[in-house]
Amino acid sequence: MKILINFTVLLLMMGRVMAQDSSSKPLQISGYLEAYYGYDVNKPAHHTRPAFMYSYNRAQEFNVNLGFAKLSYTGSGIRANLALAAGSYMNANYAGESGTLKNLFEANVGVKLARKANLWLDAGVFASHIGFESAVGKDCWTLTRSILADNTPYYETGLKLNYTSANGKWWLAALMINGWQHIQRPDGNSTPAFGVQVTFTPSARATINYSNFIGSEKPDTAKQMRYYHNLYAILNLTDHLGLTAGFDFAMEQAAKGSSSYNKIYAPLLILKYSWGKNSIAARGEYYTDKNGVIINSGTPNGFESVGWSVNADRKIMDKVLWRIEIRQFSGKDAYFVKADDFSKDYLFFTSSLAIAF
Repeated sequence: MKILINFTVLLLMMGRVMAQDSSSKPLQISGYLEAYYGYDVNKPAHHTRPAFMYSYNRAQEFNVNLGFAKLSYTGSGIRANLALAAGSYMNANYAGESGTLKNLFEANVGVKLARKANLWLDAGVFASHIGFESAVGKDCWTLTRSILADNTPYYETGLKLNYTSANGKWWLAALMINGWQHIQRPDGNSTPAFGVQVTFTPSARATINYSNFIGSEKPDTAKQMRYYHNLYAILNLTDHLGLTAGFDFAMEQAAKGSSSYNKIYAPLLILKYSWGKNSIAARGEYYTDKNGVIINSGTPNGFESVGWSVNADRKIMDKVLWRIEIRQFSGKDAYFVKADDFSKDYLFFTSSLAIAF
């Protein structure tokens, strides 16, 4: 937290010497802060929501999900970003990182490789290429993240070669990274991970994306290759109505050298209606990981859950967003904490207030 505060003070000092029209300056300062309150009907004793939730994961208390200060630079053929952050999101997602890396939300530099083509090579820590939901709540249709978003990388570290077509309709990327949401590679693992992303935007009303991940999260002595596929479409059906449809499918070797694979299936639908400064969104999702590839329930049938949520948003001011959401999970087995026992169902409420500057 001390690092974040010092960095924020430095940004504010720099901002004072920048011109009022910062849009024309190569150096940009931005920030984000989102506070929330969670109430869970199951009343977990340790105020922690299910272990597969890595955002807004505290219950029966007020907290900060994410707050960050960001410095961005864009010059002739070069770009860079540095952001330091704190919050319950950082505590949960960066638990495996060490030292000051626990507060490193973003740190990357990019160089343009072609004079006439929009071809870039970026290196460092950057947002994940998998999924349509990010860590920044205001950019997502729902208040809390889906199960599949919370259990795929939010960030990754490595190299990203990316290209945007001249007409802006295609965005292509190839990545070599340190694995499944890591800054530092896990001890004993020397297997590089790879990924690709293809985004097609035929019009302002439609975006179609495919992303994948190929790598191993186990030490070399027990290497099990993981093949993860992410497909989604975001459609603005009218000026007020939008639909997001996603489907994730994954395979991981059952054991080193095995031809048998454990599998994950995760379909998702979100419908959003907006008018004026208001919007509502409804989500339906299903996630099954029977062999505990990513979510290990420790129960006979493995993890299998159906979920739904409804949220309402109100834009209080230009850069301030208030949200409230009701959400429920229903599992095949009783793996949701309920006081001192376990239940097949988990109902909870969340409200947040976010400001971007």
